[in-house]
Amino acid sequence: MIALFIAAIGIYSVLSYSVEQRTREIGLKMALGAQPHDVVRSVLAQGIKPVFLGLGIGLAGALATARIMKSLLYQVSGDDATTFIGIAFVLIVVAFLASYLPARRAARVDPILALRWE
Repeated sequence: MIALFIAAIGIYSVLSYSVEQRTREIGLKMALGAQPHDVVRSVLAQGIKPVFLGLGIGLAGALATARIMKSLLYQVSGDDATTFIGIAFVLIVVAFLASYLPARRAARVDPILALRWE
């Protein structure tokens, strides 16, 4: 649970910083006609793509490690699909929630103020 909490804080922090750095770009997109839901979708994609990449690598590594350690496990299956799918689902939900707050903030950017910013 602590690792999940730290991961959520990390995702939120990185995306918040990215949104802050891209304020002018987001304001320009909105001034040119981008809708708030387009901005939200863009920021969410920016936060979720690395999570899916990490999940793919992590699941492959976990399956390989579980097969190696299978002889050390007692009355527990090393390749329990329910556990792997459940953990992947929880990580995706946490990443989505951590990405949604900066995305919502980005969608509220006032184009005029964003273009004057800096």
